[in-house]
Amino acid sequence: MDGDFRTSFVREPGGLKRHPALVLNADFRPLSYYPLSLWPWQEAVKAAVLDRVGILAEYDEVVRSPTTTIRIPSVVVLKDYVKPQKRVAFTRFNLFLRDGFCCQYCGSRGDLTFDHVVPRARGGVTSWSNVVAACSPCNLRKGSRMLAQTGMQLRKPPRRPRAEELKNMGRRFPPNFLHDSWLDFLYWDAELDS
Repeated sequence: MDGDFRTSFVREPGGLKRHPALVLNADFRPLSYYPLSLWPWQEAVKAAVLDRVGILAEYDEVVRSPTTTIRIPSVVVLKDYVKPQKRVAFTRFNLFLRDGFCCQYCGSRGDLTFDHVVPRARGGVTSWSNVVAACSPCNLRKGSRMLAQTGMQLRKPPRRPRAEELKNMGRRFPPNFLHDSWLDFLYWDAELDS
């Protein structure tokens, strides 16, 4: 009974979960494209109050405290420059990003796993140069055999990507949600078509 009483009179800010802020470095470029640098609205408000970021765009929604009303930030820029990492972390997401989120054997998209080109059972290591994105049917078909034994071919040889390559690949795969206020800040540093 007590819980029902409380929830009927106290509004939970569930709708505010859907208001992430795009985070730009001090040079006005996103901190990362893979994944896109986003903060929950609470972090953006906190950083603004602590004067760590400048607010470039805002949502129409506001949050209130007993003494203050603040519009929720949509785009924030760091006041101090953060040097980008040059080393690319070997993660499942970065591997799929390198391979364009498609199977490196048949080209299909969808439910991906990863495959060791030289199987671990045959001495293959888990590294950029030996692991590729693969769909489940191709992964099962190849099994722990060498490519020559299966008749399968790679679409492109696996290799360690450069940070700039992944950044450019990340631009091709934006998140499911892109707020209109972000678009001016996402692609201004992309090379123009001639």
